[in-house]
Amino acid sequence: MNGSTVVTGAAGGLGSAIARRLAADGHRLLLVDLAGGVDELARELDCAACRADITSEAGLDQVATAAGSEVTALVNNAGINRDARATKLSADDFRAVIRVDLVAPARLATRLRSALSGGVVVNVSSRAALGNFGQANYVAAKSGLIGLTRALALRWAPAVRVNAVAPGLIDTPMTAAMPGDVLEKLVARVPAGRIGSPEDVAAAVARLCSADAGYVTGQVLFVCGGRSIA
Repeated sequence: MNGSTVVTGAAGGLGSAIARRLAADGHRLLLVDLAGGVDELARELDCAACRADITSEAGLDQVATAAGSEVTALVNNAGINRDARATKLSADDFRAVIRVDLVAPARLATRLRSALSGGVVVNVSSRAALGNFGQANYVAAKSGLIGLTRALALRWAPAVRVNAVAPGLIDTPMTAAMPGDVLEKLVARVPAGRIGSPEDVAAAVARLCSADAGYVTGQVLFVCGGRSIA
């Protein structure tokens, strides 16, 4: 593929799985993250890395410069969570999650818009967008990201396709840190009967980035083992 494929949050468990799958599919990657692990992953995949804070204008400029004038795909995967009961959620934690999980993807997509002509944006939302206890800020950000996906899909068609994936319970370091009994109860609520793997999500992202999804835009693909309908 000629243009760059930009993956944010690439050093994390989900981001690295997405990067590996897209590399295997022939994408020329630009991996974006603040964590040092992004450099190691870039060496493994023989691709470019950009250590940038995409919540800042300077960081957005860094990514735009590194991506160049042609971008095949943008995968907005970077995200954080700051969980607490709504009555105990601080304003700073609310703003931090909105800034990273919603504002940064919106700003990066618009910054790369001219380079994306003929390309695709995949926003990584979450099944939590349908509602989760103790995650009011995260739910607001991830549901907002779905709204952004639909708005940009309408505004940028037919030049750019914009879709989202919404993972459910996925085997990442964050879920691995949960108490065993809590995780067991959550898995029991998944109709598919198992926790998802990062590769499950990566496969969905890769599909939406491919020509096989050329007639798909403005859509949200839940990768949650059926939890969104349970």
